[in-house]
Amino acid sequence: MLNAYQDRGIIKWAAFDALNGFNSMLKEMKYRLSKAEKPILSDDDFNTLDLTLQKAISQNLEVAIAYYEDGYSKTTFGRIKKLDYDYHIIVMTTREKIVAGDVLSIEII
Repeated sequence: MLNAYQDRGIIKWAAFDALNGFNSMLKEMKYRLSKAEKPILSDDDFNTLDLTLQKAISQNLEVAIAYYEDGYSKTTFGRIKKLDYDYHIIVMTTREKIVAGDVLSIEII
């Protein structure tokens, strides 16, 4: 028996990894604690959104839409395929559906 010792490598430094569910619980806590409240838009902001939306649809322009979802601000890029007035949803060409009430900003690229 020459050398029976085997180094555990990085495993020995991952002490809390041995606790079942610790990492997933930690990630979930970070996710919940970093949530923010939905920003309140003014009437001027809504008018600007409306004008930009109309221009993007009429000229089939590519846009960047920032929207609020589950406590976070997210951004998507693409062209607007259609507006669903019944359900207040913006349908993108990338098959994403965005609730119109959650839109924070629209920028033409």
